[in-house]
Amino acid sequence: MYLLLAMAPPDGQGGGGSMISTLIMFGAIFAIFYFMIIRPQQKRAKEREKLLSAVEKGDKVILSSGLYGTVAGLEEKTVLIDVGNNIKMKFERSAIASVVKEK
Repeated sequence: MYLLLAMAPPDGQGGGGSMISTLIMFGAIFAIFYFMIIRPQQKRAKEREKLLSAVEKGDKVILSSGLYGTVAGLEEKTVLIDVGNNIKMKFERSAIASVVKEK
């Protein structure tokens, strides 16, 4: 019981100042999360969408499974990949991990 009385603010002093500092801390934490986590993730998602929409027939790609191939055909949500010896496989566009740049 004495512990609770010792932790209570003295009479005449309200907790208004601590409320403002708590709100400022929550705002700072939200800003840190936004700039360190949310914003970079949104930027990566936009870049990925741009990559997937820019894929054209004849591009050499690497799929998320590690398969290398050449784009032989495109549909709205799928892509036809030629993996060699005229073997073609159909994959989702989202399976494309990267487009290989030729030097």
